[in-house]
Amino acid sequence: MPSPATLVPGAMEAVRGLQKATHSAGVPATTMHLVHLRASQINGCSACVDSGTRYAMKGGESAERLFAVAAWREMPYFTDAERAALALTESVTRLNDRAEPVPDDVWAEAARHYEEKPLAALVLWIGVSNFYNRLNAATRQQGGQTW
Repeated sequence: MPSPATLVPGAMEAVRGLQKATHSAGVPATTMHLVHLRASQINGCSACVDSGTRYAMKGGESAERLFAVAAWREMPYFTDAERAALALTESVTRLNDRAEPVPDDVWAEAARHYEEKPLAALVLWIGVSNFYNRLNAATRQQGGQTW
């Protein structure tokens, strides 16, 4: 089956509208790419890892940083703000891994780097990334394909 969002009239347009809104709220595009890639890695979504990496590279992201996203804590390539966004991504993506889904220290660090509107956009974008991951995983979409 192709992606369900392409089969239900209006669904893909609605998701793309949310995606556009999140990308226009003041978070650097490079950060948005890193967040999407990290959520997709965690969820094992090959289609999103593939397309997310391609979009990031078209946007000027280096292969070196993209290769390092899976081990971002141990790599020197990321700013403190990007690290805060990646930590938030991991918490929001892995909600059930701990009693406190998004620990206060993770939220506080993200809030230290992002004002309320950009922080809201980050949370929304993490949700949209997870949404895409779940659609693609449920229907076994594979990387390297075009939709």
